This record gives sequence, structure tokens and C-alpha cells, in this order.
Amino acid sequence: MPLSPSSSVQEARKAVARRLREARLDARPTGPEAAQRCGWHPAKSSRIENARATPSDDDIRAWCTACGAEGQIEDLIAASRTADSMYVEWRQLHRAGMRKAQEDFVPLSSRPGSSASTAPTWCPASPSQEYAAAPLTMISEFQQTPDGSAQAAAARVARSHVIREGDHRFALLIEEDILYRLFGNTTVMAGQLGYLLADMALPSVSLGVLPRRAPRRMWTLETFTIFDTQRVHVELLTAKVTVTQPSEIAAYIKTFERMSQMAVYGERARRLITAAIDSLG
Repeated sequence: MPLSPSSSVQEARKAVARRLREARLDARPTGPEAAQRCGWHPAKSSRIENARATPSDDDIRAWCTACGAEGQIEDLIAASRTADSMYVEWRQLHRAGMRKAQEDFVPLSSRPGSSASTAPTWCPASPSQEYAAAPLTMISEFQQTPDGSAQAAAARVARSHVIREGDHRFALLIEEDILYRLFGNTTVMAGQLGYLLADMALPSVSLGVLPRRAPRRMWTLETFTIFDTQRVHVELLTAKVTVTQPSEIAAYIKTFERMSQMAVYGERARRLITAAIDSLG
């Protein structure tokens, strides 16, 4: 698995590595002795203990058995899998289609009193089936994963109920240029921008548009969503990263605040959206 640049992921893996090292120290074998008992090269033991390699479930079982720490096997495997789940390649996540990735959003956003702040790279409104399917089809083709765009689009449309039901808050920021990115045909895009106008009128939604000519106080980033200031999901080109490290979360919150100061709201935002609709002819 590729190493993530996220310190949240690195810290989670280091925590597993520390526990494996402590198990060996408690049992007293040296690194080479533990490696010999596991049947692998000492260099592998060093990489695992220093979090330079991610141990497999079988590696953890062998290590704990060699160190007489069989009681820690299941707990350490669970901790290792949790660390792995914080950095997941899209091709792995979408290997059976994209629907589940859309459905996973709902539990995070539907808790009573929950809030989500997002800065996406495509129109964030409640989508039509046609608009939702257009980029999902493109993603599937690019990643060479099974084309489950129809099912994923249906899930994407279904999940939009969270902005209309319950006690939730959503803060959305989009660059003005996103209003002009054509997914589907002009009819589909015009309809989607109409949904955006409708969504911004909801009491649960705060929508800001960053004008093209607004002085920059922050550079354009990848799509990210902040959930209740407790975790951040970042969408990289090749992977989804879950951030839980407080210092990283603080950086994304600071970024969102700076972008919010660059945005326009209310009637000024509506005028920008309406101009984008009018440009479609």
C-alpha cells in the first residue's frame, strides 16, 4: 500500500508499530531472533517496527506468536486495519462499483446536530440522476473499475435527503469556475444549477461562491469535507484520505475559513449562478 502523506495515517501506523515493538521487548528476543522465529529476513522486522512497512494480518499473527503475545493478535489486526482504512485507493474502494462510497457519506452527515463543511470540485447541489451519473461514469472509465455509475448515481441522489431532514448544518464553498464545468449536456447542467439555487434557500445550507476575480487568500485545493470538526475526508486523485490528527484538522478548518472570507453569499451568489445558467443558452 502506498504511504500516505497524511500525518493522521502515519501516526495510526506508528501506533501499531510501537505495540509490535513493545510485544517483542516484553518477550526479550532481539529483532533478528524474532525475525528468525517468524521465518523472514531481519530487515523486515526493522521495517515493521519503524512503520516503514505495513504488516499483513499474517505478519501480525506470526509476530505475536513469536513473542508470546497471542492475546494481542485480534486487537492489533483491528488497529492495523483501521490505519489502512484511513488511506484507501479509489480503485480498491470502487472495485465492486461506486455505490458504497456514496452511501458511506450518509451516516457521517445524518447524526442529530451534525455539521459538514465542504469545498468540492463539482456542483454540490442535490443532483439529478443525469448530472450525478456524468462524472461518475468518467471516474469509472479513468480508474478502469466496474461501471456502476447508474447505481452510484441513484445512491448519490438518494443521499441528498440529509440536507432536507433532521437537525443538520451544511456549509458549501465552490469556485465560480465550477458553475461552468459541463457535466452531461447543457440541459442537464442548467437543471443542476437550478437545484443549486433551490438548495441554497434551505435553512440548513450556507452556500458561498468564490468569484473568479476575488483576491486570493488561499490556493485551490482538492475536494475536502470537514465533519463536526472531528474528521476530514480528502479526495486525492488516486485515494481517499481520512484525517483525524487535530493539527491537520485545524489546518483544513483554517483553509475553509479563509476561503469563506473570499466567497460571496445570498443575492450576490445567486447572481453568479444565474449568469452561469444564462451562459448555457
